[in-house]
Amino acid sequence: MRSDPDSRRHLSASAAPAGGRGGAPPSKRTTDRGGAPNRATGKGAAQKNATGKSPASTNPPGKNPPSANPGNRTLMHETWGDHAALIARSAASPDGSVGTVVAKVMDVATPDDPLALELGGELVRVALAYETYGELNARGDNAVLVCHALTGSGHAAGRTDREEVPGWWDPLIGPGKAIDTRRYFVVSSNVLGGCYGSTGPSSLDPETGRPYALDFPRYTVRDMVEVQRRLIDRLGVRSLAAVIGSSMGGMQVLEWAAMFPERVRAIAPIAIGPRHSAWAIGLNEVARRAITSDPAWQGGGYALDRQPERGLGLARAIAMLSYRSFDSLEQKFGRERTAASSDLLGKSFEIESYLDYQGVKLVQRFDANTYLYLTRAMDDYDIAAGRDKASRVLGRMTMPALVMGIASDVLYPEAEQRALADALPRATYATIRSPHGHDAFLIEFPQVAAHLRRFLQDVA
Repeated sequence: MRSDPDSRRHLSASAAPAGGRGGAPPSKRTTDRGGAPNRATGKGAAQKNATGKSPASTNPPGKNPPSANPGNRTLMHETWGDHAALIARSAASPDGSVGTVVAKVMDVATPDDPLALELGGELVRVALAYETYGELNARGDNAVLVCHALTGSGHAAGRTDREEVPGWWDPLIGPGKAIDTRRYFVVSSNVLGGCYGSTGPSSLDPETGRPYALDFPRYTVRDMVEVQRRLIDRLGVRSLAAVIGSSMGGMQVLEWAAMFPERVRAIAPIAIGPRHSAWAIGLNEVARRAITSDPAWQGGGYALDRQPERGLGLARAIAMLSYRSFDSLEQKFGRERTAASSDLLGKSFEIESYLDYQGVKLVQRFDANTYLYLTRAMDDYDIAAGRDKASRVLGRMTMPALVMGIASDVLYPEAEQRALADALPRATYATIRSPHGHDAFLIEFPQVAAHLRRFLQDVA
């Protein structure tokens, strides 16, 4: 185990919300070090931007151009890239903060203990970037594992010494908060295949000294969970008081309950069902085609500092629409225009500029090949695959469960969560009422906190 503050991209932004209907962040932006996300090597050490150049930028909707100085820009660290989520985190009370945190990296697979992958092959070196909050008790049984969504990281709470914006679930994790670090030892890691310090397609292959790119083997959500199991074993955790996660994180929660039921005493899957639907798979496939159709993708062999920006930005725009809802976008943008334009391909509406801006932000903090691998792992996810009927697999998950759905979620409709709760023997169901769609688990913190607090108190 070692501290590695460079193990993932640290981005910062002003906590003050920006004006304007689009809710975009301030136009002054700075990036730490360079443009591309830091790539971890196969041994877990961080790889800095190969050129040291800052990435290209665009203007937020309705904002003036940024400073001509490319080193004087502020880029937001956001899990889903929506400013509403940033506001919700930054506006939360500082009381109960875990304070300044330090990212660490653990080698969880070595030549002496390689990782065998579900779809075949193995990785002989796997590093996992992670953070912990609170203290592990002597029995090793007060740990809570928090699992992140698609473009998230292990930075779930607190602040680092290089970014002002707190972690993606900071309002929920800390002393006195719903996931109370006076009581729990909280673990949050970047998943296997991620690009925030964990070994993945953007990591350097120790055999070639070049990024794995498409030579990285396919992995699944079950492989992610096996790697997390190795991490908590090395941290001395014997039993998990709870595993909690939303979206792709919820997939990991259910796999923990299926793979290691003896290690998990309670689960809280949020905004997810027992398998990826045709609807969700279709959206991911269109996003992947956007990336692979960009000539800059170069068959996955692009240079570290030359991402397929247009393709990844388009993939992000597609995803952003599925993360929100009709009411949310109407309320936020309606038919507001940025400018009148007679150009057929010109951008006249604020929603168009907003989607462009979100794409640029993702390009500046995430890796395109990683996006391909992670979305494919999500599409492969099916709790029943290779086991039994889903109803029987879920019926064997006898630990207490809190299932949360979002009333306005169009990506994972609430009917999926209600069916999941019906199939789990000891499940409690709760609805997050919000106009914000799938993103609500990153915005509606008071509701999420109330449900989690009550659940964790009941299962204690």
